[in-house]
Formats: sequence, structure tokens, C-alpha cells
Amino acid sequence: MNHNAWPQRLLALPFLILGGWCLATPQMVERLTINPAYQHLSPTSALLIGCFGAQAVLGGLFIAFSRWTRRTFAIYGAALLPFFWFNYYFVFVVPALTRWMALDFGANLFMLGICAWGWRTAPSEWEPVLPRQ
Repeated sequence: MNHNAWPQRLLALPFLILGGWCLATPQMVERLTINPAYQHLSPTSALLIGCFGAQAVLGGLFIAFSRWTRRTFAIYGAALLPFFWFNYYFVFVVPALTRWMALDFGANLFMLGICAWGWRTAPSEWEPVLPRQ
């Protein structure tokens, strides 16, 4: 694997791992991450969490196997910033989510660091993209 592909593949991991967890065991995810007052534990909530997981896995695959440039990493890193507010707001201000959301916060922090690494090592849009080895 080309060393420039590492940031991208690592960036896909939180989507594949956490999305796979949502897809495989949606009611466990609901029990652990949503405070009891907000839980439904219904077939509908399991379906919605499973759909969320499927979309995350699809996104992870897209991230892992697309060709990213410096600009892609920069835009993706900037797009992560509102998720930090989301984590804070729904854990501490409106406590709909449990402290298990620290997993999401940690994953977002990890991805932000990976975006910085990818931005430093990826080719710019104007550089020719060589086939991966």
C-alpha cells in the first residue's frame, strides 16, 4: 500500500467499526448511547440505527477506496468541526445521549488528526495521481 493511502484507510476505520456496530446490534447501541428518557427500543428505532450504520459503513468504504487530495482532507477536517458541538450539546446541554458518546468524540478527534496528516502528505489537485502500489 502506498504510504499516502494510510491516512485515508485509517480515516475510514471509525465509520467501518462504529457503523458496523450500529448495523449489527442497533438495540445495544440504543441502550448504551441514548439516555433512557429518549430511548424507544422499538423495531423502528432499531431500523433507523441500523440504517445509520449502513450509511456509515458505505461512507467508510467510499473514504477507503477513493482518491483523496490535500483539498479533500482539508474540507473533510473542516466538516468534522460541527460534530464536536453536537457531542457536547447532546451529552451536556440536552442530555439525550450518554457518556458512551465519548466513543464518537474520540473517533472525531482521531479523524481530525488523520485529516491533518493526510493534508500534509496527500498530493494537491494539480499533481498527477500515480496508481497505488
